[in-house]
Amino acid sequence: MTNQNVIVSDRNPILGSKTITVSVSNSPLFSSPPTYFTFPRRKFLELLEAADKNNNNNNKNNLGAGKIASWVDSMRDSSPTRLRSSSRDSDSDNDEKTSWIVRFPSALNMFDKIMNAAKGKQIVMFLDYDGTLSPIVEDPDKAYITHEMREVVKDVALNFPTAIVTGRSIDKVRAFVKLNEIYYAGSHGMDIEGPTNENSYGESNQGVLFQPAREFVPMIEKVVKILEEKTKCIPGAMVENNKFCLSVHFRRVDEKIWAALAEQVKSVLVDYPKLKLTQGRKVLEIRPTIKWDKGQALNFLLRSLGFEHSENVVPVYIGDDRTDEDAFKVLREKGQGFGILVSKVPKETNASYSLQDPSQVNEFLKRLVDWKRKTVGEE
Repeated sequence: MTNQNVIVSDRNPILGSKTITVSVSNSPLFSSPPTYFTFPRRKFLELLEAADKNNNNNNKNNLGAGKIASWVDSMRDSSPTRLRSSSRDSDSDNDEKTSWIVRFPSALNMFDKIMNAAKGKQIVMFLDYDGTLSPIVEDPDKAYITHEMREVVKDVALNFPTAIVTGRSIDKVRAFVKLNEIYYAGSHGMDIEGPTNENSYGESNQGVLFQPAREFVPMIEKVVKILEEKTKCIPGAMVENNKFCLSVHFRRVDEKIWAALAEQVKSVLVDYPKLKLTQGRKVLEIRPTIKWDKGQALNFLLRSLGFEHSENVVPVYIGDDRTDEDAFKVLREKGQGFGILVSKVPKETNASYSLQDPSQVNEFLKRLVDWKRKTVGEE
């Protein structure tokens, strides 16, 4: 059946008219003249209602074309070229950014206020990895942390309970960070391990705390192989196995074929109803349908540390991605602690403060360690 476009003609305004004229053409790209039809107003509204019901039925599956389009648009908006062009904004865009900074002020500028609220309480640090501790890079396998950042995270961990909460697998992020003093929550918190101690033989005593999606591992491994096969013909596409979830990276894929890649990813899930698709920054992620996310992981770690019902704890979560919003939301609902969004552009967020990039995260963490040492020295 030929796809047709229906356009309401300006021959008759919809309001105040008993009839409505529409034009029907096979495509707006063709120059052939359209065909006009005139309907009684009531009949036309009935047709629109029927079409709307049909569209709703088609869109009940949240993996529909509309969803794919929204994912693609969102990923395109976060591309480096878009961000660069936004630096040459109009006055209205600059006003928007100024207004956003007022709502989510810099955590560096507000550092003294934040620390005054934390004085006498236990700070617990939660850190995302990509875009927070390391810069966002085209090749996810090369998202290396700097030596300086590693040292400051180690200093933070020596002064506060500290966890890295990431969509990456624990094995991969541990290989990047190379610290045994911290908690790792990989696969968006579906794989949690405590600090480890190496014995004299160089072997780690790894403590697995929680793996709520263990039963999904064989399924994830199957889907990884299927997606690798389906996407191997798309230049730049990369499938990353994060053990309890997986990521399909779009960073090195031409924007013109993002929709095609998203369609390939979506098609796989038809046979796996126990898995769901979510979107991050230039990535589509497949996860188990269990109710578990970074916010749940934050709560679990607070319980594990004995702070579940404590009023003397200040959880601080720093992250840059949509998936971090689950943790920001938990903190906002608790009314305890605060989230810090890492972003150079205005975004709707549940965080309380902002930082622009990993270099500012580094500066914030350094100041946090200095504050702690000074506080201990005053006691």
